[in-house]
Amino acid sequence: MNEENNELLAALDSVAEVKVGDVVKGEVLAIDDNRQVIVGIEGAGVEGVIPMRELSSDRDADVNDLVKVGDVLDLVVVSTIGSDKEGGSYLLSKRRLEARRAWEEVASKYNEGDIVEAPVTQVVKGGLVVDVDGVRGFVPASMIENRFVQDLNQYKGQTIRAKIIEIDPAESRLILSRRDVLNAEREEALKHVFEELSVGDVVEGKVARMTNFGAFIDLGGVDGLVHVSEISHDRVSQPSDVLSVGEPVKVKVLGLDPERERISLSIKATEAGPWDNIEEKAPVDSKLEGTVKRVVDFGAFVEVFPGVEGLVHVSQISHKHVNNPADVLKAGDKVDVKVLDVNPEKQRLSLSIKALEEAPEGEEETKSAPSNNNGGDRPRRQSRRPRQDRDRAPKNYSTSEEEGNATLGDAFGDIFKDFN
Repeated sequence: MNEENNELLAALDSVAEVKVGDVVKGEVLAIDDNRQVIVGIEGAGVEGVIPMRELSSDRDADVNDLVKVGDVLDLVVVSTIGSDKEGGSYLLSKRRLEARRAWEEVASKYNEGDIVEAPVTQVVKGGLVVDVDGVRGFVPASMIENRFVQDLNQYKGQTIRAKIIEIDPAESRLILSRRDVLNAEREEALKHVFEELSVGDVVEGKVARMTNFGAFIDLGGVDGLVHVSEISHDRVSQPSDVLSVGEPVKVKVLGLDPERERISLSIKATEAGPWDNIEEKAPVDSKLEGTVKRVVDFGAFVEVFPGVEGLVHVSQISHKHVNNPADVLKAGDKVDVKVLDVNPEKQRLSLSIKALEEAPEGEEETKSAPSNNNGGDRPRRQSRRPRQDRDRAPKNYSTSEEEGNATLGDAFGDIFKDFN
């Protein structure tokens, strides 16, 4: 009898006491109708229960696909639940133990300041949820980019490089910053770009983003700006009218400012200009069709090729006297013109409308009338203007680029010819 008592006491002494937080092994005894797993805790002689939520984070998973009767699982004791409830006396968790071990691994592997690669598992209101070796991390919205981002959904499913800002296993807190990584990469890229690039270089890049005033071109981690005026030789209202994000483009470096970290670029400088080979496209005496772009006091500017405008001086509009060019021409009119002069260096064309029109019959006759040197009445030169008209200069003229770079010569035209 004493021997049996001793064996009973020894068996009782061998039963391990189970405490909350302990890591135990449990053999799967059954799976009940509530998708809960009943296990026997090894060495304790008691049972525990694993709810589905503590078995897997996948709510759609089938418990029968995760465990089978007879499997032995590593579990952590979450709490006591009473021996009369759910067929067990302890609430156990497989998922929390895996998270604890993942945290221990992450804490031993990484420190604040380390850079990790982490897939984005979820997009939430305040930022991105990422997975770092099985540990849930968080990237606040303000730490995703070094610029404002409207839609965070573009990052879902991507793997990002981020810097660990805070790591606290006790609080299960892991905060990361992608912005810090981007800023460091940009600093390195800026250093390389300013060392390698020179004004005048032609390089390739991709359209990164667009604004109303231009397009930012990615040159390899560094953005340069192509102002809207440098996109095309043709007039561009909105960069998005002619460019798209991700489009490869060839650009010329117009300016480098290392102190302000700015790079000025041009797309149109890499393309043939409208004035290139203008002497071949518009030789003197050639006939061209054009469109009146604007009318000024001293004449009209006519576009003969995209981006190429020439001046039809008021004296070259008609054989008849024209006081105000606007009385004869208006913007949008289609006209035929004759090239009188070409100046590629100054990008100027002198054009004439009347040179393609037949002169009035009276003017032809006066030009051919013989002179009388015997004192008789000499024929009146009808083609000569009254002196007050010859002496009067146009009311307005411009030397600005806005008015086509008109010069005094352009403005006065052939008024001075009458004095030769």
